[in-house]
Amino acid sequence: MYGRVSGVTIVGVRGHPVVVEAHIGRGLPSVSFTGLPGAAVHDARDRIRPAVESSGLEWPLRRIVVNLSPGNLRKDGPGLDLPVTMGVLAASAQVPVERLGRYAFFGELALEGSLIPTPGVLSASIAAASAGLAGIVVPEANAGEAALVEDLHVVGAPALADVVAFLRGRWEPGTAERRPSPAPAHQVDFAEVRGQAQARRALEVAAAGGHNVLLMGSPGAGKTMLARRLATVLPTLSRSEALEVTQLHSVAGILPGGGLVAARPFRAPHHSISLPAMLGGGSGFVRPGEVSMAHHGVLFLDELNEFRRDALEALRQPLEDGHVVVTRVAGTVEFPARFTLVAAANPCPCGYEGDPRRQCSCITHRVEVYRQKLSGPLLDRIDIRLSVPRLSRRELLEEEPGEASEAIRRRVEEAREVQRHRYAELGYPCNAQLPGPLARRLARVSDPARDLLARAVDTLALTGRGFDRAIKVARTVADLAGAAEVGSDHVAEALSYRMDVAGGGLARAG
Repeated sequence: MYGRVSGVTIVGVRGHPVVVEAHIGRGLPSVSFTGLPGAAVHDARDRIRPAVESSGLEWPLRRIVVNLSPGNLRKDGPGLDLPVTMGVLAASAQVPVERLGRYAFFGELALEGSLIPTPGVLSASIAAASAGLAGIVVPEANAGEAALVEDLHVVGAPALADVVAFLRGRWEPGTAERRPSPAPAHQVDFAEVRGQAQARRALEVAAAGGHNVLLMGSPGAGKTMLARRLATVLPTLSRSEALEVTQLHSVAGILPGGGLVAARPFRAPHHSISLPAMLGGGSGFVRPGEVSMAHHGVLFLDELNEFRRDALEALRQPLEDGHVVVTRVAGTVEFPARFTLVAAANPCPCGYEGDPRRQCSCITHRVEVYRQKLSGPLLDRIDIRLSVPRLSRRELLEEEPGEASEAIRRRVEEAREVQRHRYAELGYPCNAQLPGPLARRLARVSDPARDLLARAVDTLALTGRGFDRAIKVARTVADLAGAAEVGSDHVAEALSYRMDVAGGGLARAG
């Protein structure tokens, strides 16, 4: 007796179609798997039999062999519970085969036969649609998430018995509706920030061009307060960006309510984070790390110098390439990781080097060790490096609110719209993502601005990457000003954001 159904396994953030074959033959009652099954798939042997019996169905007391094809792809995760069960039921002739070939099955089974909400349903639905299947059967709690994929019939079933009734033509599910995305609700606003005009302007430039930022200053200057408000001025996610973010949240199992994610992610991991938690990994099922969970959003690293050096150096590739590759014995997984890095740091361990009112108490050796946490290659990938000074008494007592986030976001969205028109055919949504040679060619730099950049190469010791990033920032400044050509004033502002962190704490380069 033989049964064949379609399932999906999640590898990284992508779903891969899997053919589940079940054969029931002579021999002692047992269930064995072939085709590179992971630990979660092996565990299904002890889950699916109680689920079948609790649903009023018969479990074959014979030797059962389940093959998962293709054999060179490792299958892991609980989402294969349902297709394996349906393969056994098809092989034992308990379900008709007419609908089996038109649907993919994905979901985890409870012992009493109910279908449990399962991570990765959106990726599974995308894979089913790409494979040309008519629909997908998923847990009822995940039906709204699966319905985000257009032109795919979604069957949201509360239990295994309902799936069998659907295949037998005795039960029809309701229409799976896309759940409305909740509007982004920010609890903070730039209107609450006092003073710090240059830092506010720098964050506006960063939001408009997707540039990475490092804020350095003494404790209490407002670095964290400023960084946490960057998300309030970022442009609204496009549908394609929202689908990518939703897919990552779904795979990680943290998708709230099963609807499309509307707000750009803001991730702020603690400085004790490990390397696998930063980049992604884990034993068996490889999960996305913080750099991927911040995709199309903000990764905020507070107390940057306190992070482990290997975790910081690991940021170099995703900052440059926009993705991260995690390699394990079982294979290689790629996650998207195109985020805006915002970091806050003190200039020294005590935090008061360069402070006009507090004297630094650190010995020279400790300061040098503290600064060595930030390598030159990492700093070279940060476009905007800014000193955040201590607030004056007048600024602290000021009651007049600053400019609200809504007004800043409108300017940011206008600048992003200009960039979308400029780079639409190239596939780059903002200046920060352009390759260096392409950025130089498209920037339209005036002759006086070009001369200023040439002098900056020597006076600021700009590397090739630093030169390209200065041009990108200057182009963003020009976009905010509505200028078609990058002028010398735009270049001057971009260069003013390049603080010499490694060489002198709060000293400004140039």
